[in-house]
Amino acid sequence: MSEIRLIDEDSLALAAQYIHEGKLIVMPTDTVYGIACDPFNDIAIDALFEAKQRPRTKSLQVLLADTDEIGKLDLRLPYPLDVLSASLLPGAFSPICIASADTQLQTIKLEVTARTQAVRVPDADSTRRILAATGPLAASSANISGHDSAQSAQEAQAQLGDSVALYLDAGTTPGPVASTVVTTSKNDADGIAILRAGVIPESQLRDIIHASQSMHRTPNGSRPHESNTSETSA
Repeated sequence: MSEIRLIDEDSLALAAQYIHEGKLIVMPTDTVYGIACDPFNDIAIDALFEAKQRPRTKSLQVLLADTDEIGKLDLRLPYPLDVLSASLLPGAFSPICIASADTQLQTIKLEVTARTQAVRVPDADSTRRILAATGPLAASSANISGHDSAQSAQEAQAQLGDSVALYLDAGTTPGPVASTVVTTSKNDADGIAILRAGVIPESQLRDIIHASQSMHRTPNGSRPHESNTSETSA
């Protein structure tokens, strides 16, 4: 039977144990509560999809404690997502990374031209404490697919029940709007496509890119170009 626990050393140790055992936990983020599991455990990932009644055609994010972990997981941020990430992470921004053939993540999405993975580095002390204890986590919003996102552990438990082993309670999250998910696009003047509108508005993303381009114009006035930018789809 599941339980709700405040975040302390004991509940963090329990969360780490449950993740290691392939169980599901619910945790706060800087937007809404998320349901999470071990991103290297395909059985745990299957359980997460089942608990949410989420179609397998939809992908999962990987939550990280720090941006340094992106490279450690054999992921790469293509331009201009690297520029946006440098400005917006930690925060409610979810860039789509390119995954190398060496990554051990079981959450990779197979695109037509690339292997991709959405990542998140939440800007919340409670979330970072959890991630420090558990390591990277595969995650999605803590709700039944298509239902309202949970802004409290109690709301999440009302939807997900005993499919989750542990609900970590840090009070009400800022929600209900989720993170902004962005990929690259060759069909956009700024090289981006918004896969999910969220906390960070599109105008802010474009302003950051334009500011970076202005700072790095070449002597002939051209903008920086990233030859290996890949386009991914929703």
